[in-house]
Amino acid sequence: MQQIISARNLTLAYERNEVVINSANLDIFANDFVFITGKSGSGKSTLLKSFYGEITPSAGDLNICMTSLVDIDTKKLSELRQRIGIIFQNYRLINEWSVERNVMLPLIIKGIAQSVCKKQVAKLLKHVNMLHKADKYPMELSGGEQQRVAMARALAHNPNLLLCDEPTGNLDEYSSDVIWSLLKSAREFLGTTIVVVTHHIPPTFRIPYRHFSIENGGVHEIA
Repeated sequence: MQQIISARNLTLAYERNEVVINSANLDIFANDFVFITGKSGSGKSTLLKSFYGEITPSAGDLNICMTSLVDIDTKKLSELRQRIGIIFQNYRLINEWSVERNVMLPLIIKGIAQSVCKKQVAKLLKHVNMLHKADKYPMELSGGEQQRVAMARALAHNPNLLLCDEPTGNLDEYSSDVIWSLLKSAREFLGTTIVVVTHHIPPTFRIPYRHFSIENGGVHEIA
């Protein structure tokens, strides 16, 4: 089974005396759906940031999509990030760009032809039921709609790994249910490995998943 994330004795710290994650060991495989939970300040988002290279390991080994993040150079990190999609709690859409252009961003970065970009974006916007708002701007959308656009953008380049930081934290129950449904379908139909940082796992979540909990700097899988 293909390893997507592998951590061995991974230690993450912002300062030398401020260890957040201490000697963590975990393996996440292709097509896994993973929840990472823990109290506020436990290090959930810190761990997620390490998966896309925003935070560098202080000690230990971390491999993402067969790429080591220990002493990784800028070029290799850029290449790795083209295999990762990220969904943030606060959406991080570009307010001056239309919905269509926001979703197109990862494809623009990869240098994909405009005609191909438009076809891919139309397909994704249809999937998240936002094609009818392709010409709108983020500030004209509800929070749930903005998060669906953010999801379409994160999936635009067919990533191997989708990282989600509290993707439903700012949404009402209906919008949250839509996002969970879309995440399930991304795993089912695209084969994307999905890692979600959240305070709690939705009780209505029915598909098989793995659950890691962070406590006192330790990362433990809950059977």
